[in-house]
Amino acid sequence: MSLIDLSGNLLFVAFICYLIGTFLFGGAIKEKEDTAAKRADKWGKIAISITIVGFLAQLGYFITRWIYTGHAPVSNMFEFTTAFGMFIILSFIIIYFMYRVTALGVVALPIALLIIAYASMFTKDVSPLVPSLQSYWLTIHVITAALGQSILSMSAVAGLIYLLKNVDAKKATKERFWLEAVMFFCVLVIGFVVATTAFRAAGYEASFEHVTQEGKTEVVEYHMPAIFGPNDYVALSEDRMTPFVEVPALFDASKMTTVVWSILFGSVLYVLIRLIARRSVTAMIQPLLKRVNSQLMDEIGYRAVLIGFPVFTLGALIFAMIWAQIAWSRFWGWDPKEVWALITWLFYAAFLHLRLSKGWEGKKSAWLTVIGFLIIMFNLVVVNLVIAGLHSYA
Repeated sequence: MSLIDLSGNLLFVAFICYLIGTFLFGGAIKEKEDTAAKRADKWGKIAISITIVGFLAQLGYFITRWIYTGHAPVSNMFEFTTAFGMFIILSFIIIYFMYRVTALGVVALPIALLIIAYASMFTKDVSPLVPSLQSYWLTIHVITAALGQSILSMSAVAGLIYLLKNVDAKKATKERFWLEAVMFFCVLVIGFVVATTAFRAAGYEASFEHVTQEGKTEVVEYHMPAIFGPNDYVALSEDRMTPFVEVPALFDASKMTTVVWSILFGSVLYVLIRLIARRSVTAMIQPLLKRVNSQLMDEIGYRAVLIGFPVFTLGALIFAMIWAQIAWSRFWGWDPKEVWALITWLFYAAFLHLRLSKGWEGKKSAWLTVIGFLIIMFNLVVVNLVIAGLHSYA
């Protein structure tokens, strides 16, 4: 077995462990009269043990891939996204042993699973690094930024649990609507995995020749039926679907097509879940969180931001500027990825200001942590997939 095969197998083992851990954490928090505390302790210990095994397996994937490629495995979407999922698990494990709250695993592990599944849809091939990536500052910048984002994501895990516990899923309120919208967003990520897997299994592929922003001609391949066509395109696969809309070179038409198909598949999946369960996704999850301590969730969400914010500042701004100076001879260039990193930073700075100066606690704080995570995911999904820029190599 080659080192790269071993790396892939370790990642698969980690995925299975996280999946099992999710169900075990679910069993640990399910209320059952007076035996709940005893069973929670038993199943919680098994769940965290399996989660740690999964994390060690994923860490093994990370190290073996690093050895095989000769550089840190954070240079493309597959590598970065799997690393992000791994750091979320690491953050969860640390917070679990600090607070011993099993309910965190019911949300944190599924989020990591979705992120790893999302990563698996991108190419896993190992290719030579472009010149701008051949810097140890890239490794420092990306790993620190991913770690900071993972800690900030744990604040959203606690915030989401707080909202699921305290928002009435039976009354038609704005809070219930927006909370269900968050659940819908999670289903859309599953829709991406389903759509990509379905078209990949069908062997779909189409090619288009187009003109880039720099005026160069290149060929782009589609693995889903083209909804959006690239700028000044010429279809090379005559038997495939003709794009409905031609988009400017500023946008990546292929990736925009992927986003739309993911939304379509995710929406159908969400409707099916609602029809089968005959209730909202929020109402399905809420009974599992009856015994959660809301005040503790609020504290965890706040402390996660206190720790994650300076780490994210170092990785996404300071170290990123140093790398940008080395790679492109400027500290800042208003690239879409840079702009969104700044937006993320400003949002969490505002969160801390509102929390410390205005006393925003409870639901207000919880909603802010969830919005912050959506901003992070927008950066990971939309900015990477749709908007072209210097970071488009990812």
